[in-house]
Amino acid sequence: MSAPHVPVMLEEILDYLKPALGAPGAVAVDGTLGAGGHTEAMLEAHPELTVIGLDRDPSALAIAGERLERFGERFVPYQAVYDAIGDVARELGRESVDAVLFDLGVSSMQIDRTERGFAYSTNAPLDMRMDPGDGLTAERVLATYEEKDLARILRVYGEEKFASRIARAVVEARSSRPIATSESLVDLVREAIPAAARRKGGNPAKRTFQALRIEVNRELDTWERALPAALDLLAPGGRIAVLSYHSLEDRITKRELSRRSKSTSPKGLPVELPGTGPTFKAQSNKARQPSAAEQARNPRSAPARLRCAERLTDTSPGG
Repeated sequence: MSAPHVPVMLEEILDYLKPALGAPGAVAVDGTLGAGGHTEAMLEAHPELTVIGLDRDPSALAIAGERLERFGERFVPYQAVYDAIGDVARELGRESVDAVLFDLGVSSMQIDRTERGFAYSTNAPLDMRMDPGDGLTAERVLATYEEKDLARILRVYGEEKFASRIARAVVEARSSRPIATSESLVDLVREAIPAAARRKGGNPAKRTFQALRIEVNRELDTWERALPAALDLLAPGGRIAVLSYHSLEDRITKRELSRRSKSTSPKGLPVELPGTGPTFKAQSNKARQPSAAEQARNPRSAPARLRCAERLTDTSPGG
């Protein structure tokens, strides 16, 4: 039986976004719609709100569309990768929106669909595409990438300390047989790493699977483009909430929110130059985490880190 698709840190997100969602005619964008849990809660809490829901996965849009059908025109589904957020909003006649939510990473709905190959705990073809129409699969990455590129992906995206050993094992193994299933990849990784490392930290292939998923879906490159586009789209007083599930995503989020929350005037000037003041106010310098109670109810929430920010209404000196 599939695990329930529970929206992560729902109350914290609703509480932070509330001032931006309650005005008549308010519009929000859920940039990673998934099964639609966060969007459903926003629409229920704010009867005059419209939510534009983006997802690259057509099956996710179908599931969310059925779930949210009762909201009529207040829910607007759109198939797109989240770095197209600005283009989508403008195509729908919006130059700005009041709130944006991103819940990054693979959804439980995708993990639970074993044929998609996201999970290392069940045997399935090594696909890992969030949009089944994309060309690159995890199997193709393993079959065609050079050893040095595989090692880089595992080291950077998976933060895998045995990246070189695993990459070498992949290249050796594929010369005699395809690495086509999750089970075969798990076995390969287990054999490639030192025996001591197999006995701690859970499944030894989890970082390899993370790295391949990020590469297949170009997640970090996409996020580098999507976050600035979303911040630019927010109206004055608008708010953004971002849930990340590994340090690389969270680092990008922290850096961009920090950059926009600081003055760009040269240091030492007696006054701040026009147009150089901060444009956003971050909720906190430190990411928030799910409560112990939520982690107990929904173990998949444990890695989540939440960062939030508000677009300032007055960015002039002294404003």
